Amino acid sequence: MISRRNFIKTTALTAAASAFFPRFLQAAQKKVDIGLQLYTVRDQLKEDFTGTLRKLKKIGYTWLEAAGYSDGQFYGMPPAQFRKAVEDLGMKVISSHATFSADKQKEAIAAHVELGVKYLVYPGFPIPEHKTKDDFIKAAARLNAIGAACSKVGITFGYHNHDFEFIEMGDTRGYDFLLNYTEPEMVCFESDIYWMAYAGIDPMTYFGKYPGRFELWHVKDMKDSPDKGLTEVGTGIIPYAELFKSSDPAGMKYFFIEQDDCEMDPIESVEISYQNLLAILTEK
Repeated sequence: MISRRNFIKTTALTAAASAFFPRFLQAAQKKVDIGLQLYTVRDQLKEDFTGTLRKLKKIGYTWLEAAGYSDGQFYGMPPAQFRKAVEDLGMKVISSHATFSADKQKEAIAAHVELGVKYLVYPGFPIPEHKTKDDFIKAAARLNAIGAACSKVGITFGYHNHDFEFIEMGDTRGYDFLLNYTEPEMVCFESDIYWMAYAGIDPMTYFGKYPGRFELWHVKDMKDSPDKGLTEVGTGIIPYAELFKSSDPAGMKYFFIEQDDCEMDPIESVEISYQNLLAILTEK
């Protein structure tokens, strides 16, 4: 089990962030923008799309990351309709997770341009297909190609990690190949803090080794249990108060609460996570 002591160990990074964090807190005291990855409430959106969005707005969420793209539509709606539904409630879709084949790439990017997102994120490669150094290098080449196409239309392309990317390959890991073989101006990374911790990785080591590459974060927490299960943000062992102090060197611009599976009602779960993260961000 990863410990708090080992999780946060890079004093140089903390010092580098010290000038940033007071400014972050000052902004937070005026208005705190907190995001949600909509995968957490996927079933609720199917049952009552507009009603679920209203509940998220009432909780306080302002940033959203979509997870419902398919064949040019989002949650079964044209991009403009989905965008209007969100913006009419005073929220904004910042990012979208989407997978697509090479022959569908142009259509997918065009749909995201119409949606008006800042980021299009590839949520992960199939695990069985990426186990060797060459697999990761080939994957990086594909990420570069998609990133170049997104860059031409003003969208930043990103890659979201799980735990399998941290497989050891000699003295390095698969994730390092993705970072080293992708062009920073073409590909950013969405750091899923939970999956990094699940793999036994201290995110601070990557924030220090590859500064500025992690523009997006998934904020999710881990139980203090043998199975390292998911739990609401602020109720687990991941020290987010310390991690947010390093958001500047990491390059983080937006973050999204996410919980893949909830033991309670997902709306109740995301409200607990929201309130706990709000307290962390505004703590003096």
